[in-house]
Amino acid sequence: MSSSPGAPIIQLQGLRKIYRVGKVDVEALRGVNLDVPAGEFLAVVGPSGSGKSTLFHIVGGLTPPTAGSVRVGGHDVAAMSDADRTKLRKSSVSFVFQKFNLLPTLTARDNILLAQHLAGKNHQGDARFQQVLELLGIAHRLDHKPAALSGGEQQRVAIARAIVNQPAILLADEPTGNLDSQNSGAVLEILRDLNERLGQTILMITHNPDAAAYGHRVVHMRDGLIVGS
Repeated sequence: MSSSPGAPIIQLQGLRKIYRVGKVDVEALRGVNLDVPAGEFLAVVGPSGSGKSTLFHIVGGLTPPTAGSVRVGGHDVAAMSDADRTKLRKSSVSFVFQKFNLLPTLTARDNILLAQHLAGKNHQGDARFQQVLELLGIAHRLDHKPAALSGGEQQRVAIARAIVNQPAILLADEPTGNLDSQNSGAVLEILRDLNERLGQTILMITHNPDAAAYGHRVVHMRDGLIVGS
């Protein structure tokens, strides 16, 4: 395991989210309280409709809550403007999704460098960047475009893109959902290594209990509430 997790880097209190669907209000989150210490690898597990994806989107600043407190890295996300939430995503929070979302016309290297360019950073030559490439096992695949990479390799490139700017928090949304069991295990081992070796805080949502077992802690959601951990 990594060193002991520190003070909370994610703090949720009374978190609620209501969506308007036609004339009906759908309560996706119904008062969620959760602290995630810095350096923790937390897995959030639940079936479809449990609220875990809504939780993910709110923590990442992709959608505002209806009510409640959301603090990420000491910042009050609920009170932020859209522009400020965009800045937060550039500086502190990165995402890995089930779909790799790589640009097909760019090489793996350029997909990663584009993330640096958008954030106004350039770590290509630094030791940590090289460490990440070696940890992910893609240093020899950087000049290939996504179509020439396996699904597992594409997800590794997506992870490299997500962490190249050294975000405080990595949010992973079903990161093994499009992978076979062998590649799923490899990607989960990589996430655990990132947590252990680099101290990366990771919040991963999944419906798969085997994937969740890679985390330090598992939180279960159902019907918009945390029902156990």
